[in-house]
Amino acid sequence: MKKANEHDLVLQLQQGDSEAFTHIYRLYAHRLTAFASSKLNSLEEARDVIHDIFVQLWEQRMAMTPNKGLEPLLFTIARNRIVDHIRKNSTQESYAQRLKQLTVLYHSPDQLLEAKDVQQIIASAVDEMPKRVREIYQLSREEHLSIAEIAQKLQLSEQTVKNQLNTALNLLRKSIVIQSFSVLWLLDWLVS
Repeated sequence: MKKANEHDLVLQLQQGDSEAFTHIYRLYAHRLTAFASSKLNSLEEARDVIHDIFVQLWEQRMAMTPNKGLEPLLFTIARNRIVDHIRKNSTQESYAQRLKQLTVLYHSPDQLLEAKDVQQIIASAVDEMPKRVREIYQLSREEHLSIAEIAQKLQLSEQTVKNQLNTALNLLRKSIVIQSFSVLWLLDWLVS
């Protein structure tokens, strides 16, 4: 296939042209994979995400606007797929940290707001924890003390520290899930 501009590629893709799809894949798959693997720290997971991106591109080809660039579209889809993947496979702290890493490259106002919202949800959930659970959580996550160091500092058994950390993480998960459902409900209510 001759080198085509993106406008023509999108038009050909909308007509179901598999050569145009292959050309787009060859143009962007490597860079998208590099981007995804740098955020997921796993080439295998990145390849799964890239596969999903191109499946989505094919399935939604009719909704594409030929005048808009492919690169911003593909990297936006990639970012969203990476965030979804991280949400499904990470603890909430890890999610917030990875989300913060994503906002470094793509720092639109919406994306910064999303990261701040997650950080606020976490901070609020930590504030609402029972005193001892909060103290152990903060020693672990903010001061980066090991379980043994926390146990020694607070004169507790290591198992007690582990139990309290599990309690803290469960409270964080519940808080984020509740907040997510609240936001989805509000968005649904505003749209309908």
